[in-house]
Amino acid sequence: MPEAPISPAAVIELLTTEHILEPQEPLAPDTDLFSMGLDSMAMMQLLLQIEERFGLTVNPAEMTRERFATASALAGFLGEKRRLAA
Repeated sequence: MPEAPISPAAVIELLTTEHILEPQEPLAPDTDLFSMGLDSMAMMQLLLQIEERFGLTVNPAEMTRERFATASALAGFLGEKRRLAA
């Protein structure tokens, strides 16, 4: 059975339930995550959680601002990474 797609909602849920980001207002799929506090320490937490929750390892060369800018962008990147690994 194929795994469920990685959605922007799943990324937002990961960011908030794991306290990687603690926004004052709900995150939207296109909210700029860096403006919400995604810094180098939060990125390290996020990478660990991506590996644990989604079973994907992100290499340093893949960590671009564009890929991590929004929940939508990150979900798209992770979904493509999962698809290519299958």
